[in-house]
This record gives sequence, structure tokens and C-alpha cells, in this order.
Amino acid sequence: MTRPVVGIIGNQYLINDQYPAHAGGTMNSEAVAGVSGCMPLLIPADPRFVSVAELMATCDGFVLTGGRPNVHPEEYGEAATAAHGDFDRARDAIVLPLVRACVETGQPFLGICRGFQEVNVAMGGSLYPEIRDLPGRDNHRMPPDGTLEEKFALRHKVTFTENGPFHALMGSQSVMTNTLHGQGIKRPGARVVIDGLAPDGTPEATYIKDAPGFTLAVQWHPEWDAANDPVSRPLFRAFGEAVRAWASGRRATPVLKSA
Repeated sequence: MTRPVVGIIGNQYLINDQYPAHAGGTMNSEAVAGVSGCMPLLIPADPRFVSVAELMATCDGFVLTGGRPNVHPEEYGEAATAAHGDFDRARDAIVLPLVRACVETGQPFLGICRGFQEVNVAMGGSLYPEIRDLPGRDNHRMPPDGTLEEKFALRHKVTFTENGPFHALMGSQSVMTNTLHGQGIKRPGARVVIDGLAPDGTPEATYIKDAPGFTLAVQWHPEWDAANDPVSRPLFRAFGEAVRAWASGRRATPVLKSA
């Protein structure tokens, strides 16, 4: 039986600092194939090679992955500074309109880290260039040393809105997550509902109000150990269910209703 296709947004890299490549973390494919039950398809996020219309016709849903480059601040009306880090304008050019198109049609997506930030910017919101520089905020960046297990270790609590969609999905109002990001939501975009917060007030979970389809996004990395993690597993399973519903007849599945 043919599995639904999930487009995994790739990032641009240089192999050996010379050879241009599009790449995606293996753990994204593992989560999509093993937990969501869908076929992962790596997308070269560059308008020279693909269009939004082609992607939506080819794929049944999308994972908007994390990535080291950040959304360019010109996309939310601000000037670039050294604090904003590196950029991937080609990915901006594909993913931001893709998000808006999926919100419109109900085609499901799951935003992760940079993808979480892309959803906010696509809907008209803005970002802080560096969370750890804000008064009262913690350092949410990846630990500089250690094994992958140590880098992706659970580091802080996320508290969801009572009876909101994440509360209903997780079966708990509070969960533990990893944290590997520098930027974060400054001004929420239109219809962006912040449904989960870190202890320092940093937004960690969102959905799009009144969207016809699955629009959940998280600031942490649920793709890590998704088959075993009690927070990641229900998220990728629910996403897979939404993708299968779409594939069965281009039928949108709304964000989970309140418990």
C-alpha cells in the first residue's frame, strides 16, 4: 500500500566547505516514516528548482525542519545585524508562501524550530535575534559540547494552555522538552496562537486560529528519539493522521479541538 508523502524541507549546506548540497537530518525521516507512517521526501528548498504549487500537488503534508540559518529579518520589516546570524533566502522564498498556502487550503504541516519561526513570520509576526540576550530569559541554545544525547537532552518544562490543543494531544498540561534555538517569537503573527511557554516566557508551541487543517508548530526538536519520547510520539502520530486524511481525499483535518 502506498504511503502518503511528507515533504521534508531541506537546508543548504557546503560539504567540505566547497560542494553545495541540500540536506536534512536523518532523524526527521525516521520520525516521519516510523511514527507518522508516511513516506519522507527531502525537498530542495529553492525556487530555482521547485514551486509552491508543485510541492502542494506532489506532497500530502510538510515538515518544516530546523536549520542553522535563520529567517532573514527583512521578511518582518527589520534590518539584518550580526546577532541575526546566517540566512537562507532561497528557503525563505519557498517556505513562507508555502505556509500561507497550506493555512488557506488545510494541507497539514508540522513546524519545528526554524519551521516554528517560519510559521510566525509567514503570518506577519517577528522574531528576536537572540533570546538569551533578553532580560529574564534563559539560554535556549544547543550546548556547545557533549554527545548528541547530551545536546538533545530534556532541559526545560513547557506549559500548555489549559484545555488547548497541545494539552489535549499530550494528555498533560506540562511536559519536558529539549531546547536548541537562539531566536524566538517577538510579535505573534496574525492568527498565531501561542499555546505553550517555557518557564522564562519564551513561546514554545503554536497553532493557527481557525485554520481548516493541522498547523501545529513547536520551538523544540521533537524529531529526536520520536518513536520513544512520550511528547514527540503523539505529535508525529497526530500529524500522520492528518496527512493520511488529506491524502485520502484532499480533506483537511482541523487542529485538535479543546479537551
